[in-house]
Amino acid sequence: MYHTLIFKPLYNGLVGIMDLIPWIDVGIAVIIFTVIVKLILFPLSKSSLLTQVRMKEIEPEVNKIKAQYSKDRQVQAMKIMELYKERNIKPFSGILLLLIQLPILFALISVFYKIIPEVNPQFLYSFISAPDITNKTLFLGFIDLTQKSLILSLATGIIQYLQLYFSPAMRQQGKTIQAAGDPTDFQSQLASSMNKQMKIFLPILAFASTYWIIPFQFPQAASIIAIYWSTSTLFTLAQELFIRKKYMKGIQ
Repeated sequence: MYHTLIFKPLYNGLVGIMDLIPWIDVGIAVIIFTVIVKLILFPLSKSSLLTQVRMKEIEPEVNKIKAQYSKDRQVQAMKIMELYKERNIKPFSGILLLLIQLPILFALISVFYKIIPEVNPQFLYSFISAPDITNKTLFLGFIDLTQKSLILSLATGIIQYLQLYFSPAMRQQGKTIQAAGDPTDFQSQLASSMNKQMKIFLPILAFASTYWIIPFQFPQAASIIAIYWSTSTLFTLAQELFIRKKYMKGIQ
């Protein structure tokens, strides 16, 4: 079922782009393909982001409920759910997005690994031709996509940092922490520290994953995954800025 419903459509989608636009290289095809996948998932992503920011906005009220009903967890949970319902917040929408994205992500890694060094005709639908990609593995003419790339890995880390820095959800989290009260309070300090460390840790993880971790297991897919990661992150940043402008004008 996984192969039929997830892997084959994604594999054929990427190969179909190269078949439809034969003059582009594999890297450009991955960029186009990534944007298409993200556009399909956009409605779920939008809902998840709006929920995430709104939950941060009401976090002080949630904390008050937790303090007020600290000895009765059942009442505490009921009051919090009532608050969510009152504010029209669906706290589990992010889980739905994650459940959908995880199998797609795993399938994409497999697709990228199996697309290099040549297209496998046995994975293709009858109406899609197998293009010759032996001369298309140089991204923009100078980066060999069959090997890991320091340039692409650095770009992935930098783009990940920019996405976190400009993310409205991260900004709202910082505002919530600042508004929580005494800056010397241990909980506020811990939350602020974690917020700052995440902006450093995740870009480092993005670089390390595409330059060391992924090449260890999938050496032929490392550079393509870096392109996918960078494109996906850039799309997420553009999506968040668009949603902030259209739906969250009060968030700076």
